[in-house]
Amino acid sequence: MSEFEFIPTVDQKENSTISKFMKKNNISTLDQLSNKANHDLEWFWKDVEQYFGIVWDKPYQKVLDLSKGLPWARWFVDGKTNIYKSSVEKFSKIHPNKIAYTFVSEDGKTSYLTYLELDKKVCKLANSLKFLDVKKGDVVAIYLPMIEESIIAILASAKIGAVQTVIFSGYSSESLQIRLQDCKAKILFICDGFQRKGKPISQKNIVEEATKNTNIKKIIVSCKGIDIYEKSDDNIFYNDLTSSQSESCDTEITDSQDPLFILYTSGTTGKPKGVVHGHGGFSVFAAYQAGFLIDTTEDDIILWPADIGWITGLVWNVYGLLIRGASAVIYDGALDFPNFNRIWDMLHEYRATIFGISPTAVRLFKKNNIQPLKLHSLDNIKNIPTTGEPLDEDSWRWLFEKVGNKKIPIMNLSGGTEIGGAMLSVFPGMKLKPSTVGIPCPGINLDVYDEKGNSVREENGYLVIKSPWPAMTHGLLNDNQRYLEAYWSRFENIWFHGDYVFVDSDGLWYMKGRADDVINVAGHRMSTAEIEQTAISHKKISDAASISIPDDITGEAIVLFIVSEEKKDEKLNDEISEYIATKIGKLAKPKFVYVLSDLPKTRTGKIMRRLLKAKLLKLDLGDLSSLENPQVLEEILKLD
Repeated sequence: MSEFEFIPTVDQKENSTISKFMKKNNISTLDQLSNKANHDLEWFWKDVEQYFGIVWDKPYQKVLDLSKGLPWARWFVDGKTNIYKSSVEKFSKIHPNKIAYTFVSEDGKTSYLTYLELDKKVCKLANSLKFLDVKKGDVVAIYLPMIEESIIAILASAKIGAVQTVIFSGYSSESLQIRLQDCKAKILFICDGFQRKGKPISQKNIVEEATKNTNIKKIIVSCKGIDIYEKSDDNIFYNDLTSSQSESCDTEITDSQDPLFILYTSGTTGKPKGVVHGHGGFSVFAAYQAGFLIDTTEDDIILWPADIGWITGLVWNVYGLLIRGASAVIYDGALDFPNFNRIWDMLHEYRATIFGISPTAVRLFKKNNIQPLKLHSLDNIKNIPTTGEPLDEDSWRWLFEKVGNKKIPIMNLSGGTEIGGAMLSVFPGMKLKPSTVGIPCPGINLDVYDEKGNSVREENGYLVIKSPWPAMTHGLLNDNQRYLEAYWSRFENIWFHGDYVFVDSDGLWYMKGRADDVINVAGHRMSTAEIEQTAISHKKISDAASISIPDDITGEAIVLFIVSEEKKDEKLNDEISEYIATKIGKLAKPKFVYVLSDLPKTRTGKIMRRLLKAKLLKLDLGDLSSLENPQVLEEILKLD
């Protein structure tokens, strides 16, 4: 493995939120904290809850109840808390004039909301929803881009005890309809189109098709001036609805177990799964994630272009952010429009202290040879979190050197919707090697298992979790049998997450791809991530995906899809094959290498390898609802 390339300063080691928590408990190292937390979950999570000041209407009677078994763990039992009270309501009184959000549109328009202004607008919408007969437990769907109304709709739903489900605004009518039907949503928030890369994007036809055969009673429209909607009994304009409502509204008292939101997974493994998170456990976990992992404080300004339709956006741009009383810059637009300077100009202008970015975006900037530090100093940034997919070493170094100036830690995270955020993370004060996802989050008891369920180190294995945590999903909506089969059937009373990982001799963890993306060539198991990261390290390759196909001799053979600007280079395929064989070994040499204009990906940037394999082998493609760029699949039909 590589050597440490980032060594923290004394200040980075000693002055973070998690360091202060450790000092309070007379704990000197992260290893000690993890050991103590994992051996006494109830002590740890109770102390975390108290440290972050979660507001309870009624104290919980028990931290953890396992009477129904590990898959059905209940946290903060019999406690009454609404996440809104621990966030906006709390800080609208402590810091009423502090900026909570800065909203920036693609055309450069900017608006601001203080905590007090945010609270007033949330109250007006909450009263509006009550006027529409939305009650505690009803589902409110939010199909909006990253605009002010999106955040307010999320928070207003939470405030009145309604269950929100945020659905990515780029989804097709089929994708939207599947989710609306599954969650039986009563209200749908939309806008009359939006701008993307300077072009108007209409959603009207999508919405009209998607709402057929659903339980939607009212559609609330935010006006952006692209589509034309007529006011009717079913269609209500946002401003008309809220204008006459009071700026005061009591927050609903909710039980710790009451559902807060439903969030659908991206569907890379089939039909989207409705993950359910509750008020109590998620309040504590969101505070923990924001405070301990990326060191969010009241003084911080986060710029993390993570959509609120994903768990990353809900944790760090909404709930975790607001529980910490911090500020965020919410950008509704493309990172590279009107040019590649856009995001770096924003970081400088709004003096962001925490900059989140996806590996896909990193590769985009790296591919185009962008030099952010030649544009601005970016000295305000203290942490750079990244998540969504494995981060290869070359992209890690680009981010570390070209953005962080070799002084800022790359807070690589890995988790999932079902986790409620991250389970593996770099923490403040850690020494780092390229691409590491750090260590297991204290209080989440992770391990690496081989095929037989033996704990292993310094070899690839399966990521498992051996005990519950507060934001563990409350089953899967309408499909608890699938929940048990997906996560609890591989090893007894062990959460099987489906990731392939590696832990080095220094205890640092690395993502090696999905467990179902492991390729077995002549009895030798290799992860797709290792093959792909090796391919991406070649100077001519900007992205890569590998799959297996049946082979009469070796059982399985490797097929590599690459993205390169050198499409006309007739020797490129052979060059890449030999490069991988040299770097990894002859067994890793691809049988076929194909050049595509792009790779099929979900909206979060995850590569949909199963579609590459199905298309190549002429199999059924299954669910395509989360695919962002279906046109790429047609290129495969033209390959030799």
